[in-house]
This record gives sequence, structure tokens and C-alpha cells, in this order.
Amino acid sequence: MIRLFLFCVAILQAAVSIADISKPKVKLVTKVGGVAWGFDFISPNELLVTEKSGSIFYFNLKTNKKSKLNGPKVKVTGQGGLLDIKFKVIDDISYVYITFSEKLKGSVTTSLARGEFKNNKIANLKTIFRAKVKGSGGRHFGSRLAFNGDKLFITIGDRGERKYAQDLSYHNGKLLRLNLDGSIPVDNPYVKNQKVLDEIWSYGHRNSQGLDFDPVSKKLFSVEFGPRGGDELNLISPKKNYGWPIITYGKEYYGLKIGQKKKTGMEQPVFYWVPSISPSGMGFYTGNKIKKWKNNLFIANLSSRHLRRLVLKNQKVVSEEKLFTKLDERIRHVDTSPDGYLYFSTDSGKLFKVLN
Repeated sequence: MIRLFLFCVAILQAAVSIADISKPKVKLVTKVGGVAWGFDFISPNELLVTEKSGSIFYFNLKTNKKSKLNGPKVKVTGQGGLLDIKFKVIDDISYVYITFSEKLKGSVTTSLARGEFKNNKIANLKTIFRAKVKGSGGRHFGSRLAFNGDKLFITIGDRGERKYAQDLSYHNGKLLRLNLDGSIPVDNPYVKNQKVLDEIWSYGHRNSQGLDFDPVSKKLFSVEFGPRGGDELNLISPKKNYGWPIITYGKEYYGLKIGQKKKTGMEQPVFYWVPSISPSGMGFYTGNKIKKWKNNLFIANLSSRHLRRLVLKNQKVVSEEKLFTKLDERIRHVDTSPDGYLYFSTDSGKLFKVLN
């Protein structure tokens, strides 16, 4: 009987295996001076990169030309600074969306700016959204962006003030949904509730720095940092409560328990990691250069210093693979280029291209 039990446990563990079997090569394509927090492609050969300390760079992969662009006024503090960046063409106008930490009325918040991209410059830059938060420290700004048609999603961290992740009168620990101009969609789930901020889509998040839509299911996924353990991959639905800090699989950094693992009315993660992997940016691979990776989810990891590949079936993780551990880099973000290559950035300022 004991042998049968152990055999069953082994089968269950194999269902979500952690391997390191692929041996793709990488090429260093450029480097900025500090943490390469976010990047996005303008074309197969052109991209924009944010440096956490406050700089935005335009880079041409074909010519190796790199130039510094203007950006918003940033309050660099702790984990805060110049954060995510997205390029999007709307009605034949090229726009750049930028998230950053901003000092505002005694607090430091996550803000969103938008400008027009013309002649390799950013013009008419304007802040179109500022999160209402409690917290003046340098922790948990969240700040990853994802588009879905004419809507924009943005993650806001709990700012180190965990109780406000459950308070719907603040943006701490929330996922927000906006129109492309920063205004509030009329079909957001709480627009008729005067006690809830209209931008809120979901809540109970700790610090999500990864956000993307599954190209197969069209579902929205996020990945967020737990405390000591309990990093989470979540399938996002409107009005859902993801539990922080009431439920978590993590502990305090000094070892004590936080809350509980489950509670009725609060969402369980699709997957979680104990010990922590420190997940930052994430993206589904939509290219075709490495065919077996098609539609797999890639997560950039900081303290565990690797890129992790997840295979999902029916919104469940069925296998994992650790990649590029020998680089010994804190990997910050990952994305697919328009011509189908996987790229990732690091906290040492490097941008790598994964070769097939």
C-alpha cells in the first residue's frame, strides 16, 4: 500500500516536471546603463527600452544605433523608477505608453503617461492616469501593461501596505482596466458602485510585474511576487478577489505564517512556487523560430536567475523548464519580436535574443 502511494505521488510530481533539457543559444544585442525594466518592439528591427533609473532608449537592431529619448519626470526610489513601456498604433498615430513611479501629495504612486512617437522621438507626452494609493516607500509598484483591443490593463502593487489590497477605495494591489486615453470604460465591473474605484478590474494582488493574454484561450494571466514563497500565476477574471494578504502560500520574511491558504470567495492561483522564484515580466511566445515553444508561457525571474518556460493545457500548468541558468542574470522581462524571436532583458541592463 505504501509503495502504491509513493508511486502515485511520483506520477503527480511528474505531471508538473521541472527540466532543463532545451539548449538554445542567446545573443547579446544591446546594453543600457542600469536595470532594463521594460521593452517593446516598434518593428522587427526597432525597439524601445526603459532603464529603471529614468532613461528611455530607442535601439535599431539592424544598424546598432541607440539614442536616448525624453520621458516623464520619475521618482526613483527602491523598486520604483521608470518601469514598463508599450508601443501601439491607434488610428494611424504611433503612441508610446510608459509607467513610472511619481511623487504625488506626500505619497509615491504608479502613473501612466502617453506620447506620440514621431521621427524616433516622443512628442506631446502627457500623464493620463495616476493611481490612488496609500504608501510613500519604495516597494511594490507593480506596473506591467497589456492591451486587449481598445482597452489597456495595468497592474498596481500593494505599495508595501498590504491591507489596502482588500480596500476597494484605493488602487493598492489591484489590476486596472482603462481606455486607451486613460479614461474609464463604461462597462468596467464597478462603475455603478460608488464605494469602489471605477478603474478596478480585480483585486487582492501583492505585486504583479507580469501580465499577458494567452493567444490560445484569449484569457488574461498575471504573475506576482509572494512574500517568502507563494509566488503566484493567476488567471484573471473581473471582480475576483485573489486573496492577498488574507490567503497566501508564502510566509513572512522572518518565517511566521501569513493568513491562510484557502478561503471561500477568494481565488486560488493556477500555480504557485515555494520557495520563491521571484517572477517579474512574462509573455506568451507567439513566434515560430522554436516550434515546440509555440504558445508556451515564459516568465522572467530575478533572485532565481533564470527564464522559466511553462506549458499550459486548459489553463493548467503541465510542465516547467528552467532556461539560461548559466548566464547568472536577474532576468527582468521577456517578449516576442514581430519576426518571431524571443527576447529578454536583465537587471544588469542587457537585452538578449534567443536564437533557434
